[in-house]
Amino acid sequence: MSRIGRKPVTVPNGVTVTLKGSDLTVKGPKGELKRTVPPLVKIAVEKTAVSVTRDDDLPVTRARHGLVRALISNMIEGVTKGFERKLEINGVGYKAEVAGEKLTMALGFSHPVIFMLPKGVTAKVDKNILVLAAADRELLGQTAAKVRAFRPPEPYKGKGVKYVEEYIKRKVGKTGAA
Repeated sequence: MSRIGRKPVTVPNGVTVTLKGSDLTVKGPKGELKRTVPPLVKIAVEKTAVSVTRDDDLPVTRARHGLVRALISNMIEGVTKGFERKLEINGVGYKAEVAGEKLTMALGFSHPVIFMLPKGVTAKVDKNILVLAAADRELLGQTAAKVRAFRPPEPYKGKGVKYVEEYIKRKVGKTGAA
């Protein structure tokens, strides 16, 4: 048995988990998340816990067992606490502004980069730190990766958009010795 998959996921107060066929819905104070569960695993929804089981020991089924349990855990945590990802914008003249669902960034190009935030993701800017928040962890990570991809950090001066916890391995530039 998967060590992660066999642990039941506790459902806190204020969160409802419903299973209709293979569609799992989690509702909480931060929103509602839906996901289709693969047919290889079975989900049992009780009042205070959700447990995931599997029928056989095939490698594909074993892989799905722990994955589905982790996805359900992330869904429950997302609708209760939510997730956030912080990006740091480094560079002279580099900045970001949020207006509603539109994120406008000046990243050293001849034009401003305009990015429409997906539904469910919110953003705020504090000096050079861009904070993205959402209930869906997968959508949040994908959005942060798209924003970072506009100007990834370069290794010489460290200019660009990077995750706050990311470490950029710096390279030595030219020495100029002739």
